[in-house]
Amino acid sequence: MSDYRDIQSAVRVEKFRIWFAWLAGNAIMLIIALATQHVHVVSAVTQTLLVVAFILLTFTAVRMSNALNRKAAAARKDVLGDL
Repeated sequence: MSDYRDIQSAVRVEKFRIWFAWLAGNAIMLIIALATQHVHVVSAVTQTLLVVAFILLTFTAVRMSNALNRKAAAARKDVLGDL
């Protein structure tokens, strides 16, 4: 049972890191967009990049979290013998 607990805690830590990186990446893009909001051409470009970066970062974070969930479920099946 300790193997499963170790895997669960590792998955929890990795999920925290994934979502912290997601938050940090979006915060950086928002700071850049706010810094360039008074330059009209650059502002339009950075706002577009902000939307694209948000979508890509969210998609990647969700996929990574789902992969960790599958890994934890497989470990649970191995430890508990579920079929």
